[in-house]
Amino acid sequence: MIRSVKKQSQPAVLALEDGSIFEGSAFGATTTSTGEACFNTSMTGYQEVLTDPSYRGQIVAMTYPLVGNYGVNPTDDESREVHVRGFVIEELCELPSNWRSHESLDEYLKRHNIPGIEGIDTRALTKRLRVSGAMRSTLCTDGSLTGEQAVEVARQAPAMEGSDFVKEVTTESGYQWDPDSTHSREWTVVNHSSGSVSELGDCGQHFKPLDDPKFRIVAYDFGIKRNILRNLRQQGFEVEVVNARTPASEVLAKDPDGVFLSNGPGDPAALDYLYPEIRQITEKKPMFAICLGHQILGHAFGGKTFKLKFGHRGGNQPVKDLRSGKVAITSQNHGFAVDGDSLPAEVEVTHVNLNDDTVEGIRHRDYPVFSVQYHPEAAPGPHDASYFFEEFANLIEQSR
Repeated sequence: MIRSVKKQSQPAVLALEDGSIFEGSAFGATTTSTGEACFNTSMTGYQEVLTDPSYRGQIVAMTYPLVGNYGVNPTDDESREVHVRGFVIEELCELPSNWRSHESLDEYLKRHNIPGIEGIDTRALTKRLRVSGAMRSTLCTDGSLTGEQAVEVARQAPAMEGSDFVKEVTTESGYQWDPDSTHSREWTVVNHSSGSVSELGDCGQHFKPLDDPKFRIVAYDFGIKRNILRNLRQQGFEVEVVNARTPASEVLAKDPDGVFLSNGPGDPAALDYLYPEIRQITEKKPMFAICLGHQILGHAFGGKTFKLKFGHRGGNQPVKDLRSGKVAITSQNHGFAVDGDSLPAEVEVTHVNLNDDTVEGIRHRDYPVFSVQYHPEAAPGPHDASYFFEEFANLIEQSR
């Protein structure tokens, strides 16, 4: 049993299914939540982590010791809501100092009804998860459970294997992203002295206009991040986002120049209703997939996925391109991986993780279709892999 107390305020408890109990101080919402405990090694970007739909069903611990120091702002949200089930940190900054900040992390989590715990030994927690693997857990900030009771609640919680969280996060109806190229120019940031700029809203940032789109694509929303949509639009794509269950026939009837498969949460093996639809499209349209989309694509080609012991989550994962030999430092967030040995001969493994040799990218040898396991859009993380959006554009141009 592991116990750690930083300070006395409203007590909180994090309990793992193996019996480990971490005691600390509550922040955020006063409630009890269950989810798979995992850790993220990013030094910044906690708001993007909180709002990434890929974290649906998980209680996330940040390994960086001080969290909340630059506050929260509307521009950095990666979706319309917070998706984590709970947030675990070592030390909370209660008075953020940043010109972009609109509210504190504590206020933000309260507003979204998400519990948080601080003052625990996150290094000990991370070591436990690395040794024993990601586990079901309970985070209680309302005093309703003892540590031992919270352990039992964790043991009764649903496992991540077999979970379909895509149905919870996908858009209910389709929509055009940035139809007039005027209201969603986030992250096309230019310097104040660089010439003609237009100022948009909340955070006092300046943005430059986007060029007219060159290609029309359909993006399947399995839990898509806004920065993926920004990158696609900046690369010249007119993007129509559709629900995860949209039939292939409906997508093909739109006659797009290409199709994109997004990131998302849960177990890709639970999404067998998607495989035949995606397989139909691969034979007729260029396709690019990221993260869960990459795993779904692997299944669509007849491959399999498996659960990683503790997953890859952070902004420092080294990936090797087997074709060029180049190494990129990448942003990642996944708990499952494609089994390279299960892929058919016509599917080539193009990228591998240098930490554990798991598959990080695939490409079909005959169709204009490729995917990566990691996040070239970053948010947060390095931008080493941002060229994939340009590669998708070039692939569509060549396919024409």
